[in-house]
Amino acid sequence: MGKMNPPDRREGAEDVVGRLRNLAVSLLSPGLLEAIPDAIVAVNRQGVILQANSQTEDMFGYPREELIGQRIEILVPDRYREQHLRHRDHFIDQPKTRRMGPGLGLWGRRRDGSEFPVEISLSPVPTDNGIVVLSAIRDVSDRKQIEEQLRRANDELAERKNRQLWEYQNRLALIVDSSQDAIIGKDLDGIITHWNKGAENIYGYKAEEIIGKSITMLAPADRQDEIPKILESISNGQRLEHFETVRVTKDGRQLNISISISPIHNAAGVIVGASTIARNITAQKKAEDQLRQSQKMEAVGRLAGGIAHDFNNILGIITMCAELLRGHVTSEELPLELIAHIRDASKRGASLTRQLLAFSRKQPTQSKVLDLNDRLKEVGKLLRPLMGDDVNILLLPRSELAFVQADPGQLDQIVLNLAVNSRDAMPRGGKFVIETATAEFDDEFVRQHPPMKPGRYVMLAVSDNGSGMDAATVSHIFEPFFTTKEIGKGTGLGLATVYGIVQQSGGHIWVYSEPGRGTTFKVYLPCADDKAGLALETGDQVVIRRGEGTTILLVEDDPVMRRLSRQMLAAQGYSVIEAEDGKSALAQAASNPGRIDLVLTDVVMQGISGPELVLRLMDTHPETRFLYMSGYTGELVVDHGLSEGIALLEKPFTRAALLGAIQAALP
Repeated sequence: MGKMNPPDRREGAEDVVGRLRNLAVSLLSPGLLEAIPDAIVAVNRQGVILQANSQTEDMFGYPREELIGQRIEILVPDRYREQHLRHRDHFIDQPKTRRMGPGLGLWGRRRDGSEFPVEISLSPVPTDNGIVVLSAIRDVSDRKQIEEQLRRANDELAERKNRQLWEYQNRLALIVDSSQDAIIGKDLDGIITHWNKGAENIYGYKAEEIIGKSITMLAPADRQDEIPKILESISNGQRLEHFETVRVTKDGRQLNISISISPIHNAAGVIVGASTIARNITAQKKAEDQLRQSQKMEAVGRLAGGIAHDFNNILGIITMCAELLRGHVTSEELPLELIAHIRDASKRGASLTRQLLAFSRKQPTQSKVLDLNDRLKEVGKLLRPLMGDDVNILLLPRSELAFVQADPGQLDQIVLNLAVNSRDAMPRGGKFVIETATAEFDDEFVRQHPPMKPGRYVMLAVSDNGSGMDAATVSHIFEPFFTTKEIGKGTGLGLATVYGIVQQSGGHIWVYSEPGRGTTFKVYLPCADDKAGLALETGDQVVIRRGEGTTILLVEDDPVMRRLSRQMLAAQGYSVIEAEDGKSALAQAASNPGRIDLVLTDVVMQGISGPELVLRLMDTHPETRFLYMSGYTGELVVDHGLSEGIALLEKPFTRAALLGAIQAALP
């Protein structure tokens, strides 16, 4: 984000708001903010609102365009503004992530003047213009009501023990169970005594499974000492507010949790236990990490663009001097050779600057609507001499037309850079596959994959069956100058250039790779059928039937993918048995007395692979149907032990694609 000059005094209010609005758009991705359930407001150090999401509009009653450019105090009641200014000044002086509750006098004011208690999470985001404060605001009116009800119940319990009180407690239990937060009661030894529906939804345990057991079973192995220290503080009458930690669910997932703990007193005022309110902040933490990563890539891009611009000027001078010097040198061999070296080095430097400009998205483009299939036919002519005779090259268009709006030269550069990457991963030869297809992503899918937008896309998949990469390498491959090659054999700009071009074209890129299993890059570019004068192909509408009475064994080693797939299937009525790998799947199948109608399994897994699992289950469950899923393309998974013509669901997939594939696989 460029520097923002101070507004001219003659500048109108509308001009200032417009400049702030443009600054906000360049700073924060609206799609990213919309993925967070809380109200999100970004302000500068002067307290001016730069951006807000739709949840802010719903909570405070102001249209977003009316908020941007206003001071944040518009959302604070008058009597709390002095406290608010102290909190803000303290945060600017010592910027670090912190969470504050209504106990600190934090209240919000709606447009209609009504007030409500809030909980605020503050996160500093460094920019060229200083610190931008990202505030996540949550209305805690319901929680305050619950806390008030709990205090009232404790008071009445000390005074009356009759039927009317028990009826009141039952009503209170309904209120507690309606909370989305986990509300957990435990004694001072950590034995769980109460467990609401919110806790069941967050942690996965039903009340009858966990009441009477120790709260330490929710802590990961490296945090087992944390809970005894907390209980000791509670027994001394202390409270714990918005403590961030990590907890483990029933299926082994680790969640980021914010917890507040209060002592529970008996009728005599003696502390006998603790009441915990826990909130799952995993999505919010992920969004914060994505925002910081986006800011880092933007900063690196600006740096790369600036360096490339200045370096191009230097190279221009060197090249011109070499040309002029060439005209004044006689035919002596050594000087001519040295001048030739200077010219060659300048050309290589110019090539590097072009790649830097592509990454920083400052390279001039000549965008046009074109058929990706036709373009790949032309690029394919360059692949044979590039890849070598020991590489089998396959071009597989899986849709008749694949129109995109992009720069033809940059599309060629994407394919050639990925091809070079694949060639280096196959020193002894192998298979190189380029595939195209169309895909349509709905609102539910894009919420799980920010910052994508819903719509129709053209997929370009580039795959090889080479050496592959581990997860640590994959996490860095798009960063400039990152390379795993030997010194002198790679600049580390090839994949960074691909990333920059894809972003500049309005697209997205994903990578699937494992050591020894090959690599697939999937590039998704917005479909341009409408700009090519073609009607969008909607296809026949398939009616998806409910899944009641059907049991599916879901085998997936990625916990996030397994959880999302289970939620999609359960929402459609299917009974789902989960397994994290092939060994676990065999154990589940052996211990499950009922019928398993379908096995939905990943292809590539540690230990027992998907194909090997299917072969074993065919003997014990001959009536069961099977469906594979993989991030690799259909052509490449054949190399992982599958035969051609198998039913394969390619990742990433939408809910409609998942349910449609399952329906097609079942009788």
